[in-house]
Amino acid sequence: VKSIRVTIMVKLVAFDLEGNIGDTITMCLKAFKSAVGPHIGYKLSDEDMSQTFGLDEEGMIKHFVDNANLEVVINDFYIIYQKMHFLCPQPFEGIPELINELRDKSIPVVLITGKGKKSCEITLQQFGLDGYFDRLETGSSLRNRKCEAMRNLLADYDLKPDEMVYIGDTVSDISCCRFVGVRCLSAAWAKSADLIELEKYNKEYTFQSVCSLKEYLFALLNDTR
Repeated sequence: VKSIRVTIMVKLVAFDLEGNIGDTITMCLKAFKSAVGPHIGYKLSDEDMSQTFGLDEEGMIKHFVDNANLEVVINDFYIIYQKMHFLCPQPFEGIPELINELRDKSIPVVLITGKGKKSCEITLQQFGLDGYFDRLETGSSLRNRKCEAMRNLLADYDLKPDEMVYIGDTVSDISCCRFVGVRCLSAAWAKSADLIELEKYNKEYTFQSVCSLKEYLFALLNDTR
């Protein structure tokens, strides 16, 4: 268990979805390329797609597809995305139990994701996690709204920034949390996680397994409640 240097009363735990709740990132990229590729005349690279990260899927599609084909491609994406869930049929081991145990301690558990509402619902239903979260904050087709979502939660739950933690898997999650003042617990258990980069920017709070994160969270909760 990682050491706890300061006493903080954690009153809300927020999770990202992709790379945190389930190993969905590769599946999402494949679904996106399959839906968009036939309409743009060239093969999308991961680098092409990285330019649109932070937007929801519809915002990403708008970046590449003209208005005439937009509705068709968006509909195709959701169909393909749902069918591709055989590549990622369940959440990471231990995640449902962790969420239930947090809620048993009367800790609200919310989801903050850049995914759109519809794709988020598809994944949560596939994982059997619909209804597990006290609140869903999904993405926007216009902008990255994670910082906005964190501020909304702090205001609505009447919390100070250090009373909330966010579990994310990217350096941008770390940056967003620091901007708002929320502690980021970096999830490095997915195949897509960049452990070197996460430890470079958030070494003390980078976790390579759901179990190690759980130990840290409950040590923290037991220390302050």
